[in-house]
Amino acid sequence: MPLSDDDVREILSIVDESELDELRIETENFALHVRRSGGTPLEAAAPRAAAPAHAAAVTPAIDADGTVTIDAPMLGTFYRAEAPGADPFVELGTHVDRESTVCIIEVMKMMNAIQSGVSGTIVEICAENGELVEYGRPLYRLRSE
Repeated sequence: MPLSDDDVREILSIVDESELDELRIETENFALHVRRSGGTPLEAAAPRAAAPAHAAAVTPAIDADGTVTIDAPMLGTFYRAEAPGADPFVELGTHVDRESTVCIIEVMKMMNAIQSGVSGTIVEICAENGELVEYGRPLYRLRSE
């Protein structure tokens, strides 16, 4: 059973309130390493070489003009590529299918790959790379197929 964002937040909260200096949790698809340095608040290391921790489910909404909006499924920092200087996952005109990764949202140093959830062609990019996005904020619009 994969850990949810809420599970990780709860783990970090419990550890932060404890006297533990370090915690490491590893499962088949997830790794979390938390270390307190010199009595400062906890720092969470990015999972497995900054690879996406897991793919977040997205339920696209159909707009009045027939386009489909892919909204942010969580609060975090929006990244169009998996690393600085890397090519973006999608550009205007890119065809995606339901399982295509369209971006990453970073939450508490955890990288969450966001899948499109629908097949279509990207017609608008609604968020800026590195921007803080809130739950429900439009990230992309696409023409569904």
